[in-house]
Amino acid sequence: MLKNIPIKNLEELYDVMGILSSSFESSSGFTIHHLQDTFINLPVTSVAFRPNYFSFLFINNAFGNYTIDDQKFNVTSQTVYFTNPGNHRVFHWEEITDVYLVTFDEAYLKKYVHADIYDHFSFLLTETVAPRKLSQAEFKGINKICDLIQEEYLNETVFKHQVIGSLMVVLLLKIKEYFFQNYNPIYEGNRSSQIVKNFKLHLEQHFRDLSSGNTAVQMRVQDYAEKQALHVNYISSVIKNKTGRSINAWIIEKTITEAKVLLQNSDFSIKEIGIRLGFLEAPHFSNYFKKHTSTSPVTYRKQYFNI
Repeated sequence: MLKNIPIKNLEELYDVMGILSSSFESSSGFTIHHLQDTFINLPVTSVAFRPNYFSFLFINNAFGNYTIDDQKFNVTSQTVYFTNPGNHRVFHWEEITDVYLVTFDEAYLKKYVHADIYDHFSFLLTETVAPRKLSQAEFKGINKICDLIQEEYLNETVFKHQVIGSLMVVLLLKIKEYFFQNYNPIYEGNRSSQIVKNFKLHLEQHFRDLSSGNTAVQMRVQDYAEKQALHVNYISSVIKNKTGRSINAWIIEKTITEAKVLLQNSDFSIKEIGIRLGFLEAPHFSNYFKKHTSTSPVTYRKQYFNI
């Protein structure tokens, strides 16, 4: 079995596994589909991978298990399973009768759900969550929301993703109500988990400050270490071991995510976007964006607006 394959989206995972599925597309940063439509020949075990997206499994009737880092969980009927980007992962399915899988990336959440997503749904920062059991009535309500989301997802309407985003707010609020009303990511888990969560919060706050104009200089690895009064080598090691990615990789991904969100807003010039993200010169921003996306900001914006 291949190990620790970095996966950008669900289509890429299925492609690596040799699974064909035409029931969704992930270019928007969002997918929803029934697993029973994809995994026809069971049992099946995935490759070991590190996803770059969030996912919810709404399991009405299925059996199997998930492994996240060094923790293995049995998955049974009427459970909800949440995972976030970065962790080592393997899943195994013995039986699938009725399961919804919803995946989404951070850029999608920020554009269509809420710009300050982690303020409203801090549980999205949690690293490892055991499957949560729902009552029959609760699961029925969740399933109705998923039905509405999938119905909209399969249609090509003018405000398709705006509608999905609104329905995702309802879904996330229900999840918060059922499981995470008093959740605080800072106090969950061991010391290493707290360091990771603090880093993610600092990263999020810093880019919020950049985009709002409260600062014009990007933080370095050393700055994130000082935020937690840690040696730079120590925090670098913790982040790398816990998430599979370096701090620099996190910063790059966050910069590109924020850049894409800003480029989708026609009110900002490319020069203004570069300045907002801490680049002193527009060419520096353009070169950085092209290096990490293989396309220029101008081309990305044209493709987005179908110009």
